[in-house]
Amino acid sequence: MKRLFACTLLIFCTHFFAAAQQRPLLTEDVDITPEGAIEIAAGVDFFQNAKFPLSGLKGDLTRVGDVRARVGFSPNVEFQVEGVLQNFLAINSANNPSPIPLSLDGNSSNDAGDFIVSTKIKLRNETRNLPAFGFKFGFELPNSDQSRGIGTNQINVFGKVLVQKKFGKRGNGKTPRVNVFGNLGLAIMTAPLERFTQNDVLLYGLAGIYSVNDRINLVGEVNGRANTRSGTAPLGTESLGQFRVGTQIKASGLRFDTAAIFGFTRNSPRTGVTFGVTYETPSIFKPAK
Repeated sequence: MKRLFACTLLIFCTHFFAAAQQRPLLTEDVDITPEGAIEIAAGVDFFQNAKFPLSGLKGDLTRVGDVRARVGFSPNVEFQVEGVLQNFLAINSANNPSPIPLSLDGNSSNDAGDFIVSTKIKLRNETRNLPAFGFKFGFELPNSDQSRGIGTNQINVFGKVLVQKKFGKRGNGKTPRVNVFGNLGLAIMTAPLERFTQNDVLLYGLAGIYSVNDRINLVGEVNGRANTRSGTAPLGTESLGQFRVGTQIKASGLRFDTAAIFGFTRNSPRTGVTFGVTYETPSIFKPAK
């Protein structure tokens, strides 16, 4: 039932062709989608020299349909579904033998992504001197096929604290000049090749949005996960991290975005670029009281 609900919601998102709340950023802000509204997102990502230690593959990765949906259930709670409809990998090199059995078609592979279902709760509103606080928790579904060499096909759970502070106002008095937010949390990741084993990784993110004018924002972030074990992490749970810098442009009721991506850990893609668009529906339903 959970998978069916997720697929139904994703089809709805694709129909509207829209993107996430703070695309192209990965770091989560504290703001909640308005009650009864749905924010829906879609994007395309390109990564050079992407690495997949579990399968031993390396290559150039294209992610088509990076969809994200957020539903406002109350003034301080929203439900989220996010994931990639299809990954395409042009294989440049592979370990021989591979750590896991693979089913590949020549020098390329494709597969659906592992979708994430989560809930975000706003715990405290921002005041003049103190930031807003929130909490996000959820789990990653095993939607991928590990034999395709891209996904890990594991169930992972996570939780993280969200902090946000806005500074200054633009001429309209509503848009903050600077919006800074950060995340810190923990993910419990199943070790695919080790029975009864998990790896607890530290989740982190720090992002900022600078409002140039009413239509254009400049954005940047550092986001990733860090292995907390001494020594080498189990395959499939390695440290990952990236730096993103880009823009958001508002036009025709949509928010278009693009960003350059730079990996800074051993197993992160070397470089990349992302494009997307975001749309928020009016309040289309009223949650039950």
